Amino acid sequence: MGNAKQVDAQAVVHALGGHARQAAKAMRMADSHAKNQALTLAAAVIRRETSEIVAANKLDMEAAEKNGLDSAMQDRLLLTADRIDAMAKGLEQIAALPDPVGEITNLRYRPSGIQVGHMRVPLGVIGIIYESRPNVTADAAGLCLKSGNAAILRGGSEAIHSNRAIAACLRRALVDAGLPQDAVQLVDSTDRALVGALLKAEEYVDVIIPRGGKSLIERVSAESRVPVIKHLDGICHVYVDACADTDMAISIAVNAKTHRFGVCNAMETLLVHQDSAADVLPGIAKAMVEKGVELRACERTCQIVSHLDIKAATDEDWGTEYLSPILSIRVVESLDDAIEHIATYGSGHTESIVTDNYSAGQRFLREVDSSSVMWNASTRFADGFEYGLGAEIGISTDRLHVRGPVGLEGLTTLKWVVFGHGEVRQ
Repeated sequence: MGNAKQVDAQAVVHALGGHARQAAKAMRMADSHAKNQALTLAAAVIRRETSEIVAANKLDMEAAEKNGLDSAMQDRLLLTADRIDAMAKGLEQIAALPDPVGEITNLRYRPSGIQVGHMRVPLGVIGIIYESRPNVTADAAGLCLKSGNAAILRGGSEAIHSNRAIAACLRRALVDAGLPQDAVQLVDSTDRALVGALLKAEEYVDVIIPRGGKSLIERVSAESRVPVIKHLDGICHVYVDACADTDMAISIAVNAKTHRFGVCNAMETLLVHQDSAADVLPGIAKAMVEKGVELRACERTCQIVSHLDIKAATDEDWGTEYLSPILSIRVVESLDDAIEHIATYGSGHTESIVTDNYSAGQRFLREVDSSSVMWNASTRFADGFEYGLGAEIGISTDRLHVRGPVGLEGLTTLKWVVFGHGEVRQ
């Protein structure tokens, strides 16, 4: 039976991939007007079908309660009229973004007389594997469409009814805009074998983007034959330098940790230079405790704020992404020690230095090897919208082909273009 299921999964992915390849050809040629029209129409259809989407979501919510999903998971799964309207607004915002496809940059003349440059083009077929949040169906599809790609969407089984309803709206809008409906396809099955088949469909799929928990991303990274855009952990650091402004350090650290706990760009470890520790740690620790944050700290930190209830940090704490109100704190002897700690325990996501020292700030930006490195700013700014991308499909901590928040440009690649006047090579 296991072999039969795998053959069925391969057949399904073969069909999806073939249709996606054909749709990707048409999407590559689509102009901005057609793509924007499809996105605007999709927003209108989603609003018009709100009651149907809510009814589909109710089926998922009933199943979630029956299967014992926790309250946080159920909240991520829930679609209300306001959340559906936000989904539609998101598509309209994507439509308003500049279209990167076809842009020609870096044109320059060569001694031969030819002119050489880069043209931005779509990646092709993008497979997106995600969990829980059904709004990802619209968000991810919208970004793929605007960047001229075809999308194969595989949402979590817990959101299957909601995802079907949303994908149907998107496909209807594509047809009305004169574009192929197979530019958006939903894997309409909860069979886990389909994920494995999709990860091995390198003849059809150009890139895989996983969005979800660590176990999902680990599986995708381990099994995929298709290139993957992903980040595994968000172990983000704020380093308070010897020359940091105390009030600024407290403000940035508290925001980086407590603005939202369960997000990948929240600070998980605070590093403080020994010369600043006595000035900044009492204020930061007090503010954290008042906001319900459990502190796990090195011995020197515990001595400085001995009046507070602080647990001793372990080596495991330095390498843990808590995604909860827990913070590790360590006093370091120098900027070099801070950079070394980040290199040892960090995940390459986002790091920030708080300092008024120009040389220290420049060294941190240059030497810390993460996808986002900041100077006097909260790690919470590591976000596509905050970076001016308009929206993001995820964050990449890899070095190829895109790094950091992935927006429309991250869903494209470059090809060389050459303009000549009859030149021949001598």
